Amino acid sequence: MISPVLPTYARAKVSFERGEGVRVFTPEGEEYLDFGAGVAVTSCGHAHPHLVKALTEQAHKIWHTSNLYQMPGQEKLAGRLIDATFADTVFFTNSGAEALECSIKMARKYHAFHGHPEKFRLITFEGAFHGRTLATIAAGGQAKYIEGFGPKVEGFDQVPFGDLEAVKKAITAETAGILIEPVQGEGGMRPVPAEFLRALRQICDDNGLLLVLDEVQSGVGRTGKFFAHQWTGITPDIMAIAKGIGGGFPVGACLATEKAAAGMTAGTHGSTFGGNPLATAVGNAVLDVVLADGFLDGVQQRALTLKQKLARLKDEHPAIIEDIRGTGLMMGIKCKVPNTALQAAALDQHLLTIGAGDNVVRLLPPLVVTDADISDAVDRLDRACRALEAKAA
Repeated sequence: MISPVLPTYARAKVSFERGEGVRVFTPEGEEYLDFGAGVAVTSCGHAHPHLVKALTEQAHKIWHTSNLYQMPGQEKLAGRLIDATFADTVFFTNSGAEALECSIKMARKYHAFHGHPEKFRLITFEGAFHGRTLATIAAGGQAKYIEGFGPKVEGFDQVPFGDLEAVKKAITAETAGILIEPVQGEGGMRPVPAEFLRALRQICDDNGLLLVLDEVQSGVGRTGKFFAHQWTGITPDIMAIAKGIGGGFPVGACLATEKAAAGMTAGTHGSTFGGNPLATAVGNAVLDVVLADGFLDGVQQRALTLKQKLARLKDEHPAIIEDIRGTGLMMGIKCKVPNTALQAAALDQHLLTIGAGDNVVRLLPPLVVTDADISDAVDRLDRACRALEAKAA
């Protein structure tokens, strides 16, 4: 008999009823250290008092009106995102996949608006993950997500990760732009080299293409900058964000330059819930925290601590850990054992982690993590590795 909730998840046999900072608690009161942050979502930790205050205050006012009417909170959040980024305009969604759908539509519409509807294809990269809609699974190109869902949505040309010559060869008269994650998350915590992103920006400029970034996982302070591409000095034309911007409340956004958004006129796109008063109240509260003076500097410092401790862990467990990769508070452990085994062993130590492609375990702690939390997490990983070594002996 099928379960009441569609069985599309392989859920761990544990549930949580309360969270505080970087820790979550089961109904029985057992404490777990959360280094998954709901897949990079709880950027400010659990039950952050400023976010709780913003949400409850808004809940006592008005929850939803739809985008048929003016929403001051949405306009405020859009303005703050614009002030802190390359963007001139913002469209709000409920999720990262929806933000990518808007980005894809915008890139196509830009060329149609300028008289070239034939330019609708986007170049994407092996190992990418852009969401679970029909268009975004086609953009990601991974067979395990595409299989069984009928013909793949047309318009995506995938090339090997980091292969600049392959990008150049993939450009045709139908190419509209290039879509890339500055750091592949689900693909195995692989940062795109800065020089490669700069080269993509130049290719787009030289060929009249749009550069579309997927910063759903890498954005909102995760790498120590507000957005990961800011480390490279380049700017995109369009960018999809979500996860951390809501701190746990479902909200995403598509950010764009005025030029890229030229074709997105009234009626061309919409969302019933996107950017409603509850979502934008929380989003504004998240920005209060993340954009506060010194906060991102602190993220960078704690990220360095995590990286150094993980490097020592690798040296101490060469039979378990092949490599440490990633950037900021977006780190990955490439395993020599199945990554599911290390995840399970970490869970036994009451440490929450996230799996990824290429046999990697992701570490995505809330941005408010402390040095003491990091030491605690690495100690738990050490015990997990020792348990696996003992089992193999």
